[in-house]
Amino acid sequence: MPLSVDDLVIGLRAGNRAALARAITLVENNGPHTGEILQQVSPDLGRAIVVGFTGAPGAGKSTMVGAFVKALRTRGKTVGVIAVDPSSPLSGGAVLGDRIRMSEHSEDDGVFVRSLASRGHLGGLSRSAAHVIDVMDAYGMDYIVLETVGAGQSEVEVADIADVKIVVCAPGLGDDVQAIKAGILEIADILVVNKADNPLAERTARQLEARTTGETGTKIPVMKTIALEGEGLEALTDRIETIAALQKQSEKGKDRPRKLLKAAALEYLGSELDRQDSPEYDALAAKIVRGEIGFEEAARAVLKIAAVEK
Repeated sequence: MPLSVDDLVIGLRAGNRAALARAITLVENNGPHTGEILQQVSPDLGRAIVVGFTGAPGAGKSTMVGAFVKALRTRGKTVGVIAVDPSSPLSGGAVLGDRIRMSEHSEDDGVFVRSLASRGHLGGLSRSAAHVIDVMDAYGMDYIVLETVGAGQSEVEVADIADVKIVVCAPGLGDDVQAIKAGILEIADILVVNKADNPLAERTARQLEARTTGETGTKIPVMKTIALEGEGLEALTDRIETIAALQKQSEKGKDRPRKLLKAAALEYLGSELDRQDSPEYDALAAKIVRGEIGFEEAARAVLKIAAVEK
């Protein structure tokens, strides 16, 4: 017999892993009880520290995440890991590469790993990632680690979800540092040059230190690691804990619900418009083609139609 929402939430709060897995599946797939689950767990949110890892493919993000989880576990912290994988072209599901790479933690009850499909979402984050974070938070995880696909500058979306943003860079960026400065680097709270045993790592770190500032105009700290050997992870974990504590107290940290509300509203509106089969929409599209109306005016008309039909 399926668990009721009440039983599921009770199980989450009691630390039941089966309830956690079931609740994640429901919210990931936007099941019929998703809204009710999220509403019931809302008083339990805001305790976990959410750390986002992003960066270009090949920088060693997955190895870095595994090493970071290991460092947290040595400190007695429980960890939820959300690995956003590229979607399967056939099923739309996650390829599950990161779950395979995190297999060393599979027997650890203090770690729960879930792969989510990006489903073509531009930022590399699936639309349900924020909801899965909420479920893990309600479960009582101390840390929630989010690893994104690493598809390019659109990864700045992680800034709306994570308390601490880590951008992992590969040695030898060279002139590419300036080219990508205006996007993905500037969302970082910490820049990490991984594979620091590479001869080009020191030069890359110096280039990043010289050229990057954050949204507030302050210099972004640059750290070096060798994730495969765990080198530099203790210092990185210390820095993450310090930044997380400051973010939780700042106005910037309190802005996260507003950003997520905006994203949820846009997503809801998009899904409603996708479901609509209205002659009025067709008429507006035809007017655009004929040049009788602009896109902005048509968009305002669409919003009015959607509001009336609801």
